[in-house]
Formats: sequence, C-alpha cells, structure tokens
Amino acid sequence: MAGWNAQDVPDQRGRTAVVTGANSGLGYVTARELARKGARVVLACRSAERGAEAGDRIVAEVPGADLVFLRLDLGDLDSVREFAATVTGTYERLDLLVNNAGVMALPPGRTADGFETQFGVNHLGHFALTALLHPLVAATPGARIVTVSSMFHVLSNIDLDDPNNDRQPYRKWVAYARSKSANLLFTHELARRLSRAGSDVVAAASHPGYASTNLQTAGPRQEGRKGAERLMELGNRVFAQSAEAGALPSLYAATAPDVAPDTFVGPSFAMWRGAPAPSWRAPWTRDDRAGELLWAASEDLTGVTFGELKD
Repeated sequence: MAGWNAQDVPDQRGRTAVVTGANSGLGYVTARELARKGARVVLACRSAERGAEAGDRIVAEVPGADLVFLRLDLGDLDSVREFAATVTGTYERLDLLVNNAGVMALPPGRTADGFETQFGVNHLGHFALTALLHPLVAATPGARIVTVSSMFHVLSNIDLDDPNNDRQPYRKWVAYARSKSANLLFTHELARRLSRAGSDVVAAASHPGYASTNLQTAGPRQEGRKGAERLMELGNRVFAQSAEAGALPSLYAATAPDVAPDTFVGPSFAMWRGAPAPSWRAPWTRDDRAGELLWAASEDLTGVTFGELKD
C-alpha cells in the first residue's frame, strides 16, 4: 500500500458504481476518480441541484465521464426503495456500491421514518440500500460493497438494547460514534454472511482519517453556533488532509486487488493522514453475536431483508 494514490486505481471500464453522497467531499472525489478510470458512476445524492452541479464539475475535470444522477435520501426509506428500484430496473450489473454519505454530530433530530438521524442516515439507510441492491451486486462477478466509517467509532460501542436512541439522553458525539461502530459491525456481519453463502462479493470498510469536508461544519451551522463553525473551519485548514487524500482509503477498498473481506482501510499515519493502510478497529466491531443482533434490529426497524443472506 505504500505510496498508493488515485493514479493506482485499476482500469474500471465496463464497471458500474453507485456512490452515495457524491455531490461533495469524499464522495465527490471517489466518484470522480472512478469515472476517470472509466467506470459508469451513479451519483446518489439527496439534492437534485447539488447532484447536477457535482456531475457538471466532474465532467469539466474528466471530459467524457459516464455519469448519471439519481436522487437518494438515506433519511427516507421510501426514497431508498425508489432509488434501488430504479437502479435494479436500469442496470444489469453493479460492481461497486460505496456507502459514503453521512452526517456528523448533528443536533437532536429524526428521519422521515422516525429514526435518530445519525443512526438512521449513517447506518439504517445504507443497510436498507445494500439489502435492496444486493441481488444485483451478487449477480456481478467480483463486486464489492464499501462502507465508510470513522476513526471516531472508538468513542462508543452501539447500544444494542437501544440502538435507535429511543430511551436515553441524546449526546451528539456518542450518537455519531455509535452509528460509525454500526457501519463497521454491519460490514463484519455482511462479510461473514457472504462467506457462508459462498459469495465472491467483498464487503469492506474504510475511513478518511481527518479530512476537510463539510461534515465538520454542518452540526454547528444547524445549531446556529457561528463560533464553533469558524473553529471547525480553522481546524480543517490547519490540521486536516484534503478530501482528495481522505478519499484514498475508500478508493483502495473499492478497487485494489488484494482487499480481503472485512478489511478496514484508513490513513497510514496514526489513523489521521497518509497513504491507505490497514487500520486498527475497536474489538466490538468484530463481535459475531453483536453483528447478528444489529442485523436483526436493522431488519426489524427498516422492514428490509437480504433474502438469501438470512439466518
């Protein structure tokens, strides 16, 4: 992995990729670099305006890029179902599903379906999307599912007695950490079930370290805390690596030839910055029993199942 960068992404011609949250930050860079290597990329974004603008910017940087925008709101299961139905009805293969979109440290809120916002968007929306797209992914030789977590997952394990934060006081950073632990635990359980089913689909995870994106400022902006917003902007400028660098672990997990199931890829230097490398992860994200319980809870909450990957 030493020195690996976007130029090392293998040829993606003939492959189809879905990238959630592709209108900015890590998702934008991931989509752009996959398109640069010849992939047909579906830009899955909540805002039609921002999705169209992102597509125009990518085409300006990568003339001839094969792109399509489809609206996807991960905080609304009806939107997830509509998106998945469009993709499965349009494409004959899906080589890459990059579950990138996310929210971070937001004030208290609920999704359209009543889920705590961070758990609902970061985990449950992607769980349902992955389940609904899985038949198309499974029918594509050599396909991969990459879910973006965070180094902040180490701050808290998911509370399997109250995964949706229905009964306890809301703490925004704890809720964020739990959603990111859920991303890793979901990847672990998905990889385990895929292996048991004899599937060659690779489920892996990544994190960007500390990368400068709009995630850091979204929470303070929603709360009207201008000082905190400016402080986050300053931290991004002084300490963070670029979105281009932060997207490299996702690109590596999605395309490098030696990625094993349940791999967690992040920056090489202190989980913060640098070239992609295997990343340390909290032991609770490899707990088989916890993975089974999270899977069952996610099915119950979303009403979406994986069919042949059921127990």
